[in-house]
Amino acid sequence: MFESGERIAVGLSGGKDSLTLLRILKDRQRISAIPYTLHPIYVDPGFDGGFSEELFHWCGELGLHLTVEKTDHGPMAHGPENRKKSPCFLCAMLRRKRLFSISRDLGCKTLALGHTKDDIIETLFMNMCYAGKIGTMVPRQGLFKDTFHIIRPLSLVDEQRIIKLTGNFPEYFPVFTNPCPSAGQTKRREIKELLQTLYRQDRKIKSNIFRSMGNVRLEYMLYPPVREAGNDSDTGEDFE
Repeated sequence: MFESGERIAVGLSGGKDSLTLLRILKDRQRISAIPYTLHPIYVDPGFDGGFSEELFHWCGELGLHLTVEKTDHGPMAHGPENRKKSPCFLCAMLRRKRLFSISRDLGCKTLALGHTKDDIIETLFMNMCYAGKIGTMVPRQGLFKDTFHIIRPLSLVDEQRIIKLTGNFPEYFPVFTNPCPSAGQTKRREIKELLQTLYRQDRKIKSNIFRSMGNVRLEYMLYPPVREAGNDSDTGEDFE
């Protein structure tokens, strides 16, 4: 996913997935045949009750310096200034832009994010249900004419494995409370709950959905695009 000697930026959210990603990359650094350095980044959304200081301390215990940028993205996305986009979409978009810029400022051409197999499936359904598109996240994605890359090393990992890991070793993985007022009330949460209902019916459903994204039969798809009369469901938002 990256080259020898590369500087890897790691985007942290404070959630279990990104913390697990950073610790795994740090632990593997000692035995990897490919040398690399890690540069964790946290874009603080600006809510009261944040945890940037605690996250900074945790990274320090790993021997890493956390770059923290304080923003007002969260309150602004939930405020009257935002009249067009969902708060979660706008906040995520602004955070992603800052992650790109800070990564480049740190001399990193690769940004590692903690998205799992579950996130990739949920994003597929988010795009279909709310953007009228079929698309999701990929394990390695080139941007800006392939001069910058996003990597998702946990793309093939089930979220339940991370839950089990962090639950079995709580001393290695701190738990931070998300101060966002929309936490647990998002479209993504609704999609996750819908999918969990399907997974409980048949344990093969998750793997089948995941495998289907690499097994697209275009001859049986509506291509070129067909727009239904009186239905303009395309919001212009691509979910990641």
